[in-house]
Amino acid sequence: MSSESLQPEPALCRRSLLAALGAAGVAATLTACGSSDDSSSGSSSSSSSSGSSGGSSGGSSGEALAKTSDIPEGGGKVFADKGVVVTQPTAGEFKAYSTVCPHAKQRVNKVANGVITCPAHGSQFSATDGGVKKGPATSGLTEEKIMVDGDSIMLM
Repeated sequence: MSSESLQPEPALCRRSLLAALGAAGVAATLTACGSSDDSSSGSSSSSSSSGSSGGSSGGSSGEALAKTSDIPEGGGKVFADKGVVVTQPTAGEFKAYSTVCPHAKQRVNKVANGVITCPAHGSQFSATDGGVKKGPATSGLTEEKIMVDGDSIMLM
């Protein structure tokens, strides 16, 4: 028989646990604060959201969404990962709305011919003002606050 000491492995001490949790928190924060492609520092050319700020669905102040050239005139683009749809109703006018359909909280996924469509039940919304064009939704999309800075569209 061996005379090895049979001691239990030391329990995870509080200091080690806190250090591990702190490191995980820092990693999560750094991941969430990823950099954007565009760091241009031009002057603000226009505020393109008119009316309420509806609250951002996950964007942070000044988060670059797209280039103005990415948003077709009379149409738009859905940014599902940001929870926002950006439209360009007329040349140089940009609007943004939450992707959450007020009918059943599903997500809109398409913009074409001036209409934002929810695939769940067929509700349609105006790309110009987010208002209901066709139900079953009875209220429009919540407007999101954006700003055009040079050729970048920023989620505020």
